[in-house]
Amino acid sequence: MSQPYTTERLAKKHIFRRLMRYAWPHKKSLLIAFIILMIATGADIAGPFLLKVFIDNHLTPFIEQGIAWQWTIIGVLFAVYAMSLIVNVGLSYVQAFQFQKIALNIIQQLRIDVFGQVQHLGLTFFDQTPGGSLVSRITNDTEAIKDLYISVLAVFLQNILFLIGIFVAMFFLDVQLALFCLVILPVIFMIMWAYRALSAKVYHISRAKLSQLNAKLSESLQGMNIIQVFSQEKRLHKSFDQINEEHNEARMGTIKLNGLLLRPAVDFVYLITLMIVLWYFGILSLEANSETAFQIGVLYAFVNYLGRFFEPVNTMMQRLAQYQQAMVSAERVFGLLDDDRLAPSKQGKDQPKITDGRIVFDNVTFSYDGKTDVLKNISFTAEPGQTVALVGHTGSGKSSITNLLMHFYSVEQGHITIDGKPLQTYTNEEIRKNVGLVLQDAFLFVGDIKHNIRLHNMEITDEQLEEAARFVQADTFIQKLPQKYNEPVGERGATFSSGQRQLLSFARTMALQPKILVLDEATANVDTETEEAIQLALDKMRKGRTTIAIAHRLSTIQDADLILVLHQGEIVERGTHQELLGQEGLYHKMYLLQQGAHKEVKEVVQQEIH
Repeated sequence: MSQPYTTERLAKKHIFRRLMRYAWPHKKSLLIAFIILMIATGADIAGPFLLKVFIDNHLTPFIEQGIAWQWTIIGVLFAVYAMSLIVNVGLSYVQAFQFQKIALNIIQQLRIDVFGQVQHLGLTFFDQTPGGSLVSRITNDTEAIKDLYISVLAVFLQNILFLIGIFVAMFFLDVQLALFCLVILPVIFMIMWAYRALSAKVYHISRAKLSQLNAKLSESLQGMNIIQVFSQEKRLHKSFDQINEEHNEARMGTIKLNGLLLRPAVDFVYLITLMIVLWYFGILSLEANSETAFQIGVLYAFVNYLGRFFEPVNTMMQRLAQYQQAMVSAERVFGLLDDDRLAPSKQGKDQPKITDGRIVFDNVTFSYDGKTDVLKNISFTAEPGQTVALVGHTGSGKSSITNLLMHFYSVEQGHITIDGKPLQTYTNEEIRKNVGLVLQDAFLFVGDIKHNIRLHNMEITDEQLEEAARFVQADTFIQKLPQKYNEPVGERGATFSSGQRQLLSFARTMALQPKILVLDEATANVDTETEEAIQLALDKMRKGRTTIAIAHRLSTIQDADLILVLHQGEIVERGTHQELLGQEGLYHKMYLLQQGAHKEVKEVVQQEIH
């Protein structure tokens, strides 16, 4: 049973060291904060000792023996005491501010690193990871790590220094009693160890359920129109309620654990220790009555220090809960930072450029999960300036071909070349600049129209931006807007029609003047009038450019130089529109369906297709 704990402990140490590496760039600021903390702690500890001196050397002799006040010494004593309070309060504020500032800077860098890692992860990662879970890691988990630096490390450092100072002061007061108080330290450490061991699993479950909550919430908000259309509110509410209940149960588990092993357990140890200390001084009073007065100041200081000793212990025990949360969150964040499912990158030292746009697929086979091939021995050539159309039913592999061409995924078997050079030898920047992609669902960002066409590419001038919009027929509706190209765009472009969003995505692509166009059913979600405008734009866009077009409506690709018909990941037919109709194969059957064949013919054709 000891081995799993050892493994977990080593893992925790590894995570903790990584967290400390983020603090290393701030070592000078941390050193200054530490020095300030030491001074503030010393000033705080000096208070009871100064009061002990006043009680034993001045107050008790005055009461018992009638010795006159030594006002000068008392004045100095109280001035030093007041100064220690002021120094403690002032420097405590400064060191707390300094530690929080450092912690915020650390978390700022950590979030930048995490978001940067997400930007470089491949689509394989996003295919397997819910978006809400990612949001939870970048926001909630990093926030929990921030609490580690602010509420745990700073507090632990301060309280450890405070405890050391208290023990030093205790030894000045009474060596025997101070030695006895050292015995309670192993008891405190045992309580801490028990809490860490029991709470780790509970906090893992709690963070996992919180991640599931965020994922369910994100999915529900994005699909709210579908939820309402299909009356799924009750089902989603029930599903969310179930996850929320599981999260609540996990949180209740932490509350019960905290209620048992944090303050109550420490308070119990404190009360036992206090009883022993009072008994000890009571015995001294009985054995040496003449020294009773002398012991009053020592008793006050010792009891004061004892209370001060257990208060930071209680504070540290309370922070253990945040420590566990932070370590679990750090494990999740570092798991994301260490994820190796990165986007495919350039291979080789050559720096080829895309000039003509000749595309060759040579026996390409591909699988998303490593088990089921979605593409099987795909081979075709798209000459510069040609249009190659991909048709086929859903799941036939059309989008997978464009995903590979865009280098979103790595080719497993076979080869893809552009202008005779392997696809993987091109930098992603070169591919993105010269291979323009227009998806079926156009995505617009919050900002304005200029921002959405330019996308922070300052090499694109306003003149080029507006020329691209005119080229794709988008300028017509833009000029009718109140602020024209400065018109605000809401989240996902919700204030624009699907046709307008598609025209803007066309302008975004054409502003880069790509050598190759990839059109993924670009006219599928637009009305007939807008489709005609887009078709006119497409005709102009394709001139002099190699075009790979995924088409659902066969009427839009009848003029393609080559049409590839896919079925279950294979090319089953190829040729021009007229050649494929003459073959009377799968393409011919699809064409009959779209041309409105008689009901009897449709039923036969659908059976043959499937």
